[in-house]
Amino acid sequence: MLGSLVLTPVFSGPFLFISAFLCALVTGVGVLLQNLRTPRIVVPIVQLLVLIELLSLFFLHSTMKFGLFPLKATAIEFNSQVVDAMDSINRFSAPLPQDSHLTLFAVSVISATGLLIHIIAVQLRQAAWSGLLLLIMYTVPAATVHGGLPWLLFIPPAIGYIVLLSAEGRSRLSRWGRRISGVSHLDAAEPVEASALGQAGRRIGLTVVAIAALLPALLPTLPEGVIGNGLAGGGTGSGIGASISSTDPMLDMGKNLKRGENVVALTYKGGPTGGTYLRLTALDLFDGNTWRIAPRSPGHKLNGGELTPPPGYTGDLTKVEQSSMEIDVTRTFRSQFVPVPYPLHSISLKRDWRYDAGALDVVSSNGSIVGGKKYKLTSYDLTPTPDQLHDAITTGAPDQYTSVVPGKTPLDIKQKTSEITAAAKDNKFEAAVLIQNWFRSGGGFTYSTQNSKGSGMAALEDFLLNNKQGYCEQFATGMALMARIIGIPSRVGIGFLPGTAGKDGEFTVKMHDMHAWPELYFQGVGWVRFEPTPSARVAATPNWTVASTENPTSPTTAPTNVPTTPGSRETPGINRPKNDPNLPSDSGTAIVDSGNWFTNGGGKAIAGGLGVILLLCIPWLVRTLTRRRRFLRPPGRAGAEGLWAEIRDTSRDLGLDWSDISTPRQTGQWLTSQLPEDTRPSARRLARGIEAMRYAGDTDLELDLRDDATAVRQALWSRARVRRRWRARLLPPSWRWYLSRGTNEASDLLDEFDLLLARLRSGLLPKRARTN
Repeated sequence: MLGSLVLTPVFSGPFLFISAFLCALVTGVGVLLQNLRTPRIVVPIVQLLVLIELLSLFFLHSTMKFGLFPLKATAIEFNSQVVDAMDSINRFSAPLPQDSHLTLFAVSVISATGLLIHIIAVQLRQAAWSGLLLLIMYTVPAATVHGGLPWLLFIPPAIGYIVLLSAEGRSRLSRWGRRISGVSHLDAAEPVEASALGQAGRRIGLTVVAIAALLPALLPTLPEGVIGNGLAGGGTGSGIGASISSTDPMLDMGKNLKRGENVVALTYKGGPTGGTYLRLTALDLFDGNTWRIAPRSPGHKLNGGELTPPPGYTGDLTKVEQSSMEIDVTRTFRSQFVPVPYPLHSISLKRDWRYDAGALDVVSSNGSIVGGKKYKLTSYDLTPTPDQLHDAITTGAPDQYTSVVPGKTPLDIKQKTSEITAAAKDNKFEAAVLIQNWFRSGGGFTYSTQNSKGSGMAALEDFLLNNKQGYCEQFATGMALMARIIGIPSRVGIGFLPGTAGKDGEFTVKMHDMHAWPELYFQGVGWVRFEPTPSARVAATPNWTVASTENPTSPTTAPTNVPTTPGSRETPGINRPKNDPNLPSDSGTAIVDSGNWFTNGGGKAIAGGLGVILLLCIPWLVRTLTRRRRFLRPPGRAGAEGLWAEIRDTSRDLGLDWSDISTPRQTGQWLTSQLPEDTRPSARRLARGIEAMRYAGDTDLELDLRDDATAVRQALWSRARVRRRWRARLLPPSWRWYLSRGTNEASDLLDEFDLLLARLRSGLLPKRARTN
């Protein structure tokens, strides 16, 4: 149960309490059966049956025969719900909603892990191996939690693992009798000895801490959804739609566009002619790694009245036209944010919904979702003219986040931004239009959802300057960053394109209509939407994003009042050049450059192959450097011992039976039997030199044995088979000895630490009186 705490960032609801209850019952059944002297093989079978019965009663009761026996229908429903849960884990970011199939999956994983740990630790008496199950449980949050897990979550399972191993140690000691005290192998005469249980506990604790420190750096790099792809298979599941969480809306949007089903998210009537963008929220904080929602106040409660005026707008709102809409959100769209047009004037939602005065987005205040809601709203039809935006005066940022340019922004991006906007002559609006046109037509960009690098600084640098292939996430965040560089406050809107028009003026919006766009701030007008995504995705730019003074070096796309979605009919006013890679084909699908073999995985395969080769070369490199260091040592005791060790390692690498318990004279006799006649004198001199240095008091410390060691090594090498020589080069068996030596040295250090603690304890605590 301590290990299952790592799942709290992923799942919501009472899954921990249910899991604890089931684990307690299953473990209690095992203890009861053991006390009744039940055969060991029967105990886990009964425990498994009890676990199946409990899971069925809690989650699948309607499928059980007579409400008590889980049969075929129960198994089919269980499989269906697990597939749905894996599909949700695969496609949606954490924390996942409190759905029944997700709770069933979490409880099943924890309970089954608890049963396996009981079998391994109690039935098989191999408690150490139970740690692998805790690591397997950790792979679920490692593959789904964006940004990794808090390190504090590793402390409870580490403590539980130590307690489990200590309990096993006490159990083993109880069967063989308790030792009076620990011993030190460093000094047999040491009067102070460390506790044997204490020594084992400290070793276990340090090992667990080392594992907990290394695994967070490795496992979070697993591809997102690797667990779901591996277990959920290709099943579509039932009742699975799409989700937008408040923790990382950008990540969820990318998942829905790349892997999500194109299910209907909502339908709406009313609004501007031709449809309208529906926004969920705005990402205004960029730290160089991720775009996310900045810290906010609790917001304002919705009471059916008017919202606060749009920030930055200084005109007379009573003279601005308003549009009325009715939106019906399907149950397949799970989001705490409400899709609304910007800027919102009023909405019929009340009670558990709030809005933010700066972003004018509507969000749940109690974690509920908008799926299944139907609401009415009114919005302002703000359509600024290019002249208004051209004459807007930038007096400062509207907040503390939307003007921040991360300190690690590459100089190349700043220089490219200055180059693109040079013709604007310091006019912010003209510069924004030039940036938009560069993305859509002049920069050579291609729309493709294959870009999986995200929108961090490194990914943006590669997208803007090198690869130039991405989807709306990269285009929106790229333009927002460039706008900040030239002094325009910016943020990134997340929401939906207008959708597809149907009968009776109803528009249908699907999950693949999700979109991201930059919003730039102009004093007097407020937040203004721009559209840098190429026409392969969005056919036209907003009609206000046309420079008041045309620049012949930076052509722009003709404006239109009718926003369109991919696959819809061609928008008037756009010249569609033939074979333009940025435009949709006649079928309405984007033409994406498939690249070559190198960009389509060949480069990664080469890099992976080189990495494997480098890894395999580590033993060879260690042996080569060790041999060179041994032969470079000057004559003397250390140099002679190093040469003797080199002959030992060469013998082991070539498959010869070198004995560690033989004396140098015995080893020398064995060595001469393995060598040709002309090299045997060198082997004798080498063995006698080692013997003299170890045991004789008047040994010659200047004796140089390097020539003899070289001759012996070359003779051993020449007499070995070709296959054995290649193995000795590529994977020398003696390399394993260095690993064991490192373990022994680490153990020596731990023994020194144990004795130091024992000395301190002996000196500080009063000695107990001895009793006869």
